[in-house]
Amino acid sequence: MMSTNGWTTDELRRIGGATELQVASYRPDGTLRPYVTIWTVATGDRVYVRSAYGADNPWFRRALASGRGRIRAGGVERDVEFIRPDAGDPVHGDVDVAYHAKYDRYGPAIVGSVTGDIASHTTLRLDPRD
Repeated sequence: MMSTNGWTTDELRRIGGATELQVASYRPDGTLRPYVTIWTVATGDRVYVRSAYGADNPWFRRALASGRGRIRAGGVERDVEFIRPDAGDPVHGDVDVAYHAKYDRYGPAIVGSVTGDIASHTTLRLDPRD
């Protein structure tokens, strides 16, 4: 079954259930950069990632510059667009809740690196590309 944004229900379940996601952005010449392993959450019918080390993290800067990449998680591999939600978008609170629910077992210091006001500025929505 297809969600309204292009992910299938199965893809959302598999990506959301995966502990880690691999993400790579495309270079200007169309080649794929090396994959970086990060955490991911699915909330509603959307998939989100955040940079644990802020907006200067190289993978995050490259993702913003490219606007598109490829992800692998839970047996799903798809090309995606990187969409940065507006600062005031209420989804940031939902993403915080999802990160806490999924990763609190790793302790407050590491979960704190991807939750809260500072981390919300590094939120990227992953929209599937056909």
